[in-house]
Amino acid sequence: MKKIQDFVLRGKDIFIGLEDSKRSWKVCVRSEGMIVHETSMPADYEVLRKYLKQKYPTCRASLMYEAGFGGFWLHNLLVADGVDCIVTPAHTVTEEKVNTVKTDRVDARRLAKNLENGDYKRCQVPDKKRREDRQISRTLNQMQREITSTKNRIRKFLDYHGLNQGFAAGEWKKSDYQRVKDLKLSHSLQVSLDAYFRILEALEAIKKDLLLELKALCRKERYRQSVEIKQSFPGVGWLSAIRLTLEWGKMTRFGSGKKLASFVGLASREHSSGEQVHRGRITAQGSGIVRAWLIQCAWRALSLDPVLFAKFQAVWRNSGSKKKAIVAVARKLVVRMRALEIVQQPYYLGVME
Repeated sequence: MKKIQDFVLRGKDIFIGLEDSKRSWKVCVRSEGMIVHETSMPADYEVLRKYLKQKYPTCRASLMYEAGFGGFWLHNLLVADGVDCIVTPAHTVTEEKVNTVKTDRVDARRLAKNLENGDYKRCQVPDKKRREDRQISRTLNQMQREITSTKNRIRKFLDYHGLNQGFAAGEWKKSDYQRVKDLKLSHSLQVSLDAYFRILEALEAIKKDLLLELKALCRKERYRQSVEIKQSFPGVGWLSAIRLTLEWGKMTRFGSGKKLASFVGLASREHSSGEQVHRGRITAQGSGIVRAWLIQCAWRALSLDPVLFAKFQAVWRNSGSKKKAIVAVARKLVVRMRALEIVQQPYYLGVME
């Protein structure tokens, strides 16, 4: 038997908030300022598709969910089925100040309400090809972390068994690991140490293969020009250039250099009221790994570009903090990257203020 709401909603706009998790989705549907239906379903697109098709066949559907572990595959499927799908950054979702309850059901309601009110920010969804290419860079990050962890296990192994005599306490060189590999140990310890080195060698081989794949991406037509422009900047090598290109996509999507700086988390926090203005640390939104790349590029750039070095000195003198100074240099580098990539011009040392 048809419910009265099925007739009332015929041909209307509906606004759907979806709170996703690995096993289940909470869904809230709003229309004309009120909640018309709430449900929970398995985290299966076919179930969601059947729900929308059977319950709201004549409605114009919009759906919003938060960017997170699930990526953008759900967005692509919904758009292909004619649903206006918005992926919104989780940190930009607004809610009442007095709200002290957080559940998946409440989150779905909030998303649906924000969507209906137009109170949201939309993520720029990378195309499928760039997402897949970008995964190579992100896999390289994971492999590097595994390499560091394995090296730390080797050093802790030496510490635990009193075999660390004669080895430096600071950063080790390749020769230090070779010395460890050549140690003569008892059978049991040798088995364990050999296992660590087999893991390390396998990870290093995978890292080498991933670097070759990223090098090949630099030569692809869709990335080549962006990589060359970024690589013209002081302190930016080919690896940083292709990684930033894969993470950011086309610079035209950022309305200004400030918006790009804000996107990568290099803008200052601000808590102002009335005549009082208080600016604090950077917002640190976005990817911490991308910021780390930019900070590394900024440190390298100081010895190459007099304009950036002057910026570093000025901020250091005023703030007394090298950390703040290098962040300011990284921000300046980001703003310049956007400006020159939009006009398709390389960077010239010491020229651009």
